[in-house]
Amino acid sequence: MEFDTLIIGSGAGGLSAAICLARKGQKVLVLEQHNVPGGWCHSFYINGQRFSPGVHYLGQLGKDQSTGKLYKGLGIANDLVFFEMNTSGYEHCRIGVESVDIPAGYDEMYRVLSERFPEEKKGLKKYLTLIKNVSSQLGAISEMNGFMDHLTIPWKTRHLGKYGLFSLKRVIDWHIKNPLLKKVLNIQCGDHGLPPGKACFPYHAAVMDHYSNGGFYPMGGGAAIVKAMTKAVKKHGGQIQTSKNVKRILLSGDKKKKAIGVELADGERIYAKRIISNTDPGKTFLGLVGADNLSPKLFKQLSNTKYSCTSLMLFLTVNMDVSKAGMDSGNIWLMADRDPDEIYHEQMRPDLDSYDEFNSLFISCSTLKDPTSYDGTNHTIEVITLIGHEAFDIFKSEGESHSVEYFALKERLTEKLLDGLERVLPDVRNHIVQKELGTPLTNMFYLDSTNGCVYGTEKNFWQIGAFSFKPESEIENLYLCGASILANGVAGATYSGVQTAAKILGCEQADLLIPEPDQQLRVYDAEDDSQYPEWLQKKISQKKTKGLNHGIQENTID
Repeated sequence: MEFDTLIIGSGAGGLSAAICLARKGQKVLVLEQHNVPGGWCHSFYINGQRFSPGVHYLGQLGKDQSTGKLYKGLGIANDLVFFEMNTSGYEHCRIGVESVDIPAGYDEMYRVLSERFPEEKKGLKKYLTLIKNVSSQLGAISEMNGFMDHLTIPWKTRHLGKYGLFSLKRVIDWHIKNPLLKKVLNIQCGDHGLPPGKACFPYHAAVMDHYSNGGFYPMGGGAAIVKAMTKAVKKHGGQIQTSKNVKRILLSGDKKKKAIGVELADGERIYAKRIISNTDPGKTFLGLVGADNLSPKLFKQLSNTKYSCTSLMLFLTVNMDVSKAGMDSGNIWLMADRDPDEIYHEQMRPDLDSYDEFNSLFISCSTLKDPTSYDGTNHTIEVITLIGHEAFDIFKSEGESHSVEYFALKERLTEKLLDGLERVLPDVRNHIVQKELGTPLTNMFYLDSTNGCVYGTEKNFWQIGAFSFKPESEIENLYLCGASILANGVAGATYSGVQTAAKILGCEQADLLIPEPDQQLRVYDAEDDSQYPEWLQKKISQKKTKGLNHGIQENTID
C-alpha cells in the first residue's frame, strides 16, 4: 500500500499536519520511534503518578485567542479541557531575596509592576507597548495575502524592522534601568533557551506575548493533547504506528533527488508520494537522507546549525501540603540576583560540579495546575534547569547500560536540584515519595532530539524567520515541520504542522483552520473550584477516593 503522506515523528507538528492532510482525504501514516506518540507532548507514569516533560503551560487559550482558535480549527477543542493558572501570578519570580509576580494581562502587568517600580512607569509603558506591536506585526506577516498586503509590509511591520536585529538585552536596556525589573521582564528567556544578550528581541517578544494573557494547563497533562490529536487523525482515516524506527529516507533520481518512502530499522520499506519529517533538520538530512544526497549549500547550512541547550528535569512525588507551604498553580522561576547572561554561560559549562548550586530553576506543580490529577495525598513536582549537552557527552557511547559514574553524577545533580527546591519548600526532602532525574541522554533516548536539545534549533538571529529551515526542502517531496521550522513550544510546533500541510495542499494556513460551529474549548480556573461543573467535581472526588484507598492498601501491606 502506498500512502499519500508519510510523517516521521508524532510530535505536535507531525500530528497537526496529519490531521490537516487526512481531513482533505489523503492516506496518511505517522511513524513514531517511541512506544507512545506525542514527542515532547507525551506523558509518562512513575508508580501511578503522571509527569509531562514538555508541557508545563500554554498561552492564548482565552476566548478568541490564537491557541484556542488553533485547537478549534483542528477540530480537537471539544476533546480538550484546560485549567487557567493563577491569574494574579502565573509566573512567580524569585530573584535572590526578592519576589515579584507576573499577572495575566498587559494592563494588569503594567499596574502591578509600575506600583512595585514607580520610577520605571514611563519606560515600562513604552516597553510593553513595543512588545505588543512587534509580536502583532510578526503575526501580520504570516497572514498577508496578495499584492496589496505585501505593498503595505513596511508600514505594517515598522517596529519589527526597526528592532529585528537587536538583542533583547540591548532593547530592554533602552527602556528599563532597574536591574530587578529587567530580570523579571526577561524571566521567560527560559521558554526559548537563550539569555538576554543572545536572544533575538522579536522572538522573545513573541514568547512574552504568547503568555501575556496568562498560563493554561491541560487536564490530563500533555498526553491529553496527544490523545485529542491522535483521535482526530484516526477519525479522518489516518494511521499512527509506534515503535517504528526509521533508518533512512528512500530516494530516487540522480541529479534531482526525490523522496519516495522510508526504510525502517528492521528492513521494512514503506512507500509514499511525499514525506514529512518531524525530527530535527540534522537528523533528517544528515542521518536519514545522507550527506552525499545534499547540495553544498544545504550541507553548509546544516554544518553551521546550532541546536538549543538541553536540560535536567527532576520528577518528584511528595506527600506534603505544598499549598500550605506557599505553592499554587503558578510557575516558580528561581534565580540568583546576578547577570542572567553570566548565569547562562556558567550553566552551559561541561563541568556541572564546578559550582555549588544551580542559579536558575523552573519549578512546577502539575497537581495544582490540574486538580483532577491530585489524589488527596501526593503532589507531583518538576524541577528543571537548562544546561549544555557537553556535560554528558562522555556517556553517549554507553547505550542503555549506563556506568557507575553516570549514576553517581545523576545523584549529585539530583541533590543540587533539591537544594534549590528547598528554598521554596524547606522541608521537602523529608516528604519525597519518589524521585527520578531526566538528563540529556534521557531526551535523546525517548525523544531522539539532537544532543538532547529541548527547543530544536537554537533560536538565535540567524536561525529564525527568513534564516530558518523551511517547510519545503530541496529534496522533491520531502517536507519538514516541528520546533526547528517555525517556533518552539506546543503552539509553535503545532502551527508548523499546519503550515507544512498548507504548503503541500497549495492553500493558506487559515484555510485549514476554519472551525466547525460546534467546537468549544472548556477552560476552568485552577484556583477556584466553585464554578466547576458536576462532572468535573465528580472526577476530582473519584481521584481522591481512589488515592485514599490506594494509601490504605499500602499501609496494610507495610
